[in-house]
Amino acid sequence: MSTLQELDPDCYDEGRLDAVDLTIVPRARDIGGFEVRRALPSAKRQMIGPFIFWDQMGPAAFPMGEGINVRPHPHIGLATLTYLFDGEIYHRDSLGTAQPIRPGEVNLMTAGKGIVHSERMDDAVKALGPNLFGIQSWIALPKSSEEVAPAFEHRDQTALPTLEAEGKAVRVIAGSLWGATSPVTTFSEMIYADVALQTGAKLPIPADHEERAIYISEGTVIVSGDRFDCGQLLVLHPGDPVTVEAASQARIQVLGGEPMDGPRFIWWNFVHSSKDRIEAAKADWKAGKFDIVPGDEEEFIPLPDK
Repeated sequence: MSTLQELDPDCYDEGRLDAVDLTIVPRARDIGGFEVRRALPSAKRQMIGPFIFWDQMGPAAFPMGEGINVRPHPHIGLATLTYLFDGEIYHRDSLGTAQPIRPGEVNLMTAGKGIVHSERMDDAVKALGPNLFGIQSWIALPKSSEEVAPAFEHRDQTALPTLEAEGKAVRVIAGSLWGATSPVTTFSEMIYADVALQTGAKLPIPADHEERAIYISEGTVIVSGDRFDCGQLLVLHPGDPVTVEAASQARIQVLGGEPMDGPRFIWWNFVHSSKDRIEAAKADWKAGKFDIVPGDEEEFIPLPDK
């Protein structure tokens, strides 16, 4: 862990009275034994920087012998970034990747022109009655990168910069924040950090990027005098430094970046700037033209009717 002056809130004022432009309360849905809360996209906001999907998975506690079981399915035009607080997921994809992800680690899967993957739990993990808690985000690719070759990248805890200051511990997941830079591949200007705050701790959020947000995954925080509980995405006013204070022990994620180069169309697991490209991907999946997932060839999720 490194201690950096950039984490010192004395460098910032207390921010604007209207520092939070928009509060998004995610809609919850059950996807087969555990709950997902989706903050992005919402009716009021499609993206924060390149982040186009933001899902909180759990917290969930499965009975012994059960766990997540997401069959192979396709993606185009995006990258998925999975980060866990608790539990373990086993990722397989059509590149031949077979990689577990555990707390504090990153799985980055770049779909580009097309990839297929599954997300399950090993039998040995399910036998223990597993827990699951974490964030899966989808990152829209700039138009120049929407059709790149698919790729997969795993980073363990030791590869991600970690910072500490009084009452706070930070892991920089992607991009550069507070003077530290993550090695995780990015395709556009973006920031993403996981922050643990002790009660009363203050965290300055720099204004280096136009679009920024805070997701409260645990606890309660105060921003410009207003209290916000867990399970909310706070979209910050552009251009102004903001200080977040923990009203209780809390965990937040800081995310954002520069605005994407135009809106994106979303249909099922496909994200792209072109509707025609999405239609082609739908036809390819229905016709079985995507690659299979080695070691997970027996099942797949059919193309939805809607």
